[in-house]
Amino acid sequence: MASTIELSRDGHVMVLTINRPDKRNALTQEMYCSLTTHLQQADDDPEVRAYLIRGQEDCFTAGNDLSSFLDSDFGEENEAVRFIKTLPTLKKPLIAAVAGSAVGVGSTLLPHCDMVIAADNAKFVLPFVNIGIVPEAASSTLIPQMCGGPLASELLLLGEPFGVDKAKAVGLVNYSCPADQLMSLAMEYAQKFAARPPEAMQQAKALLKLSQPQMGQVMQAEFAALAERLASDETRRVIGALINK
Repeated sequence: MASTIELSRDGHVMVLTINRPDKRNALTQEMYCSLTTHLQQADDDPEVRAYLIRGQEDCFTAGNDLSSFLDSDFGEENEAVRFIKTLPTLKKPLIAAVAGSAVGVGSTLLPHCDMVIAADNAKFVLPFVNIGIVPEAASSTLIPQMCGGPLASELLLLGEPFGVDKAKAVGLVNYSCPADQLMSLAMEYAQKFAARPPEAMQQAKALLKLSQPQMGQVMQAEFAALAERLASDETRRVIGALINK
């Protein structure tokens, strides 16, 4: 059976491919665990200098697999929690190559990246309120910092899909290109990051993170609110209807 998280290397760049195309690359607890483990191990490997994350086929990720979502405990042992908390701790540059849908965490992980390259067909969705839950991955502070309060409210509270032009305008995406050029352009930039002096790169990235001192506190508040929402009748009814569609 093929791994749902595939690893490959191109020089000093480690490529992580979300490989569950039959489920639109929706993320399970096992997949979150694999992503976290691979990233943490590579962060201590001097031969790896940059990461590139992508989705298999024409989809980045549909976000969380909802089939077990209602029964999730969003405590410290939850693998999605561990993955999200790992993102801001990474010492090395993280580049995302986004094609097709980037739903939920597929969009909220992007502010934690050091560069985002998107295909022209990319669609971004922050559906949290629409399915009865709340934003995560510190998006409730990072997205307002990126684009201001009113636009952040539009994106996070209405949860309507938006395309690559708007994603670039709000600061979620650096560059876009035709889908058939996505990986070559993303790898080109990943190799640029990997070619810089690695110790200076890591120290500079750490300094950039100093502008977000409350990120951990925000994440904890989001996870507490998420647990509260998942226990509510409203959310269980909304997500249950989606699962049983």
